[in-house]
Amino acid sequence: MPRLSEVIAALDALWPPASAEDWDAVGTVCGDPDQEVSRVLFAVDPVQEIVDEAVKLDADLLVTHHPLYLRGTTTVAASTFKGRVVHTLIKSDIALHVAHTNADRADPGVSDALAGALDLRVVRPLVPDPTDADGRRGLGRVCELDHPLTVREFAARAAERLPATAQGIRVAGDPEALVRTVAVSGGSGDSLFADVRAAGVDAFLTADLRHHPASEARAHSPLALLDAAHWATEWPWCELAAAQLDEISDRHGWDLRVHVSKTVTDPWNSHSPSPGAPN
Repeated sequence: MPRLSEVIAALDALWPPASAEDWDAVGTVCGDPDQEVSRVLFAVDPVQEIVDEAVKLDADLLVTHHPLYLRGTTTVAASTFKGRVVHTLIKSDIALHVAHTNADRADPGVSDALAGALDLRVVRPLVPDPTDADGRRGLGRVCELDHPLTVREFAARAAERLPATAQGIRVAGDPEALVRTVAVSGGSGDSLFADVRAAGVDAFLTADLRHHPASEARAHSPLALLDAAHWATEWPWCELAAAQLDEISDRHGWDLRVHVSKTVTDPWNSHSPSPGAPN
């Protein structure tokens, strides 16, 4: 079996920590570099429910997309919910490793996985990484559909293909407008509207769209907006990442058992539509 340090080195080659945003908190949160790893669990959120799942699975390593301590902390006391996560991990000899904006920028990365889930053909990054001479890395992806769909039909495809959440897919735009090109960005994407307009696409699918940026984007152009749950747009990356680690394990003869959590950690768990609201 490989040591944790060997597995982490392989993951860092996939998603180099140096490519993360300056404000981000990526890398190994806890774990003994010399411990052996035989079972790995991938998930979006390092919350207690996922950690308990890792314990039941007898995992040695938990890899999440979201950081545990994004803004740092002065305590890991078990009386706090994040401290309890740390205590559970250490007591159970489970390492925690985070790949966040470094996985967003990777090739393939979070938005490639999102595009794949929606059966879109990736054309190029939405915001290219200037350090990538091949022009493949960067934030978001500009994509093409295999055949045109109306906004209504594309939203229905997204609702069917992405993991089910209470929110579903919110849509802004003419439901009957045709969509041939789409920009996608896993996670919060309303900081990318200028890049989306510059790309000249028909629709933008992302998450966490706020009222004012969305309203202003609609005033700028007939761009259709599709707003999915944050967790749902990033979960497909877990399957992609697990497949990448599986391939590495096979190549090195590690015989790792790699799993993807299907636990829904989206914080919203129910939805009551307004009477008479547009569908």
